[in-house]
Amino acid sequence: MINLGMASLRLYAGLVGCRSGSCARSLRTLSGMTVSQIDEEVAKLLELKVQLGGDEGRHQFTLKTAKGTRDYNPKQMAIREKVFNTIISCFKRHGAENIDTPVFELKETLTGKYGEDSKLIYDLKDQGGELLSLRYDLTVPFARYLAMNKVTNIKRYHIAKVYRRDNPAMTRGRYREFYQCDFDIAGQYDPMIPDAECLKIVHEILSELELGDFRIKVNDRRILDGMFAVCGVPDDKFRTICSTVDKLDKMSWEDVRSEMVKEKGLSEEAADQIGQYVSLQGGMDLAERLLQDAKMSQSKQACAGLTDMKQLFSYLQLFQVTDKVVFDLSLARGLDYYTGVIYEAILTQTGPVPVAAAQNGAGEKAEEGVSVGSVAGGGRYDGLVGMFDPKGRKVPCVGVSIGIERVFSIMEQKAEVRKGDGRETLCG
Repeated sequence: MINLGMASLRLYAGLVGCRSGSCARSLRTLSGMTVSQIDEEVAKLLELKVQLGGDEGRHQFTLKTAKGTRDYNPKQMAIREKVFNTIISCFKRHGAENIDTPVFELKETLTGKYGEDSKLIYDLKDQGGELLSLRYDLTVPFARYLAMNKVTNIKRYHIAKVYRRDNPAMTRGRYREFYQCDFDIAGQYDPMIPDAECLKIVHEILSELELGDFRIKVNDRRILDGMFAVCGVPDDKFRTICSTVDKLDKMSWEDVRSEMVKEKGLSEEAADQIGQYVSLQGGMDLAERLLQDAKMSQSKQACAGLTDMKQLFSYLQLFQVTDKVVFDLSLARGLDYYTGVIYEAILTQTGPVPVAAAQNGAGEKAEEGVSVGSVAGGGRYDGLVGMFDPKGRKVPCVGVSIGIERVFSIMEQKAEVRKGDGRETLCG
């Protein structure tokens, strides 16, 4: 007879997977058995375990989508389809052709194009000797496409998913995986004509979608750089200060000033001078006034940008869209590749947030407006294609991207409100 201690018997019971009330009875029986009898019982228990199925292969997990992503049901897809059709029809109306590029690019293709936002790029594991990253936007892949295929003149549109390791805000249409709807014009044209056409496209799309009142802010990187120079910003701090100014739509001037001085090392005097300029808004009249400004007129770069801004507004007057466009010196857009005119469309009035969204943190009260940030943005990037061309040949480009997910958030919430009001249509 073998004498097993209780500790050994508990270990034995654990090894054979005994968990039920019969386990205690088995322990009492085992203490009076021979080794061969124990082996026989073990074999029976193991066979029973196989028949019942063990823990192998079982994995407890929460059934959910990954952070910053979501599913879409058929009704939601119907809304998306309507939005896509509206946007594509406008792009085609302006003569654009469709292209597509891979969802991932060589990491070196994307590196150094996005300034401080480069940290948001999704890098992939080494795939057979190639370092790859998921595309951050559709603009850099388009520039790579132009250089690789030696295309020097094209109007193109591209609708596809992009990926950013951002902090998602689902109720405001900010995701880690999302669609961009891009329209770009590449090639030599008279100054400001393609830029004005891009703004006209934004005006047409936002008007047709009936999202609410909107405003398109415009500025110019040359004006910004000239302003930084005359305010005393060192050349090597232009881009990083530009990224901070770009936060003025999310932060107060006091917080932006504090970041420039305390984190970026800018002098208080320079920050205060910048503050005087970035508070200015207007139209062609503001461009004319700044051309006469004692400081701004000292910068050739700023004067070139201001002259083009006047030309841009003259075309916008012909397009009859100046009622929605404002020259705003606080607009910066942090991406490094912009070289001239930049613009961004924001909604100034939208429909109510549904009760469910308000309860989830989208707003304190159901009747408050939907806050989604900018719904379109873009600008001129004349030097980007040259970064990929072996001989550095530049192709002038300008384009705009419609923030489809933010647009969809608004339309989805409006559809929920209509549903609550007893209206059946989701896409009207």
